[in-house]
Amino acid sequence: MKAILLAGGKGTRLRPLTIHTPKPIVPIFNRPFLHYQIDLLRQVPEVDEIILSLNYQPGRIEEIFGDGSGLGIKIRYVVEPEPLGTAGAVKYAGDSLTESVIVFNGDVLTQIDLAAVLRLHRERQAKATIVLTPVENPTAYGLVETDAGGHVRRFVEKPAADQITTNHINAGIYVLEPGTFDRIPRAVPWSIERSYFPSLIERNEAFVAYVYDGYWIDIGTPDKYTQVHRDIMDGRYVAAPFVDLPPSRAVIDAGARIDAAAVVQGPCFIDEGVVVRAGARVGPYSVIGRQTQIEEDATVESAIVWPNCRISRDATVRDAILGRHCHLGRAVTVDGGAVLGDKTTLTDYTRA
Repeated sequence: MKAILLAGGKGTRLRPLTIHTPKPIVPIFNRPFLHYQIDLLRQVPEVDEIILSLNYQPGRIEEIFGDGSGLGIKIRYVVEPEPLGTAGAVKYAGDSLTESVIVFNGDVLTQIDLAAVLRLHRERQAKATIVLTPVENPTAYGLVETDAGGHVRRFVEKPAADQITTNHINAGIYVLEPGTFDRIPRAVPWSIERSYFPSLIERNEAFVAYVYDGYWIDIGTPDKYTQVHRDIMDGRYVAAPFVDLPPSRAVIDAGARIDAAAVVQGPCFIDEGVVVRAGARVGPYSVIGRQTQIEEDATVESAIVWPNCRISRDATVRDAILGRHCHLGRAVTVDGGAVLGDKTTLTDYTRA
């Protein structure tokens, strides 16, 4: 059985972080995001190959994962000649498939039981199964209506408050039968939500929903990307390295150098080669990437700092994200949700 990971997007909502780093490999702590999705797919014994559907900077992704032998599963790469939309990408990647295929959006982090979704799909002899998840604010999303038997009946695009009939949204996880791909045109941008799924409803084909109310998040914005790290540190999403830790939940690599006069407050993550000098403070919900230097009396709190950054003396980074190789001069302040791209340099006393 195959799985298709739709990982071809440019990650525009995460810019400038994704200018040099495709969204599927933005780091979650010290692991590329795609690792977490591959881990989930590996829990389904029937899945013997993962097809990565790519378009944006595919070489960057392939050089990390290779053929999958290091992960214990075969990985194949399919590069779209141009963006083909969600359904077009599925068609391009899976046109030769003959058995059920799991399809996964490339920006979703979840702990769903994929084997249970697959069982429902087979029990209902469905042509397609879609995973739905509830949200607190239905007006911000397109909604998916189902009947009492769990059949999908309608997609509603961001309804007004008085038009809301459900709080279930598309979770970006599907089981599909390749026999239905004939309605997706070749080499044409085509939407799975706006074109492919409505065709199933119009033809009265078996199209069922699996409702999942566990952990689910779309990491595609800076706020959500930050939230993922907090959720893992707080144990809402169970993942290494924050498993079975004491209440302080501070993960400090053995190769990091923390001065005795520095302060480290968990939960936080400090990777290999990090230097934290005397008087510096690493506060709660901080993620410090490898080989980063935090100089005397600097403060980092509730911030994500990618590898190879330098935060100079008396600087403050709070509620912000720094890309790779950033250099903050003395007494610089970066806060308020700021996002700095790779190789950003801020001179002394700058506020951002």
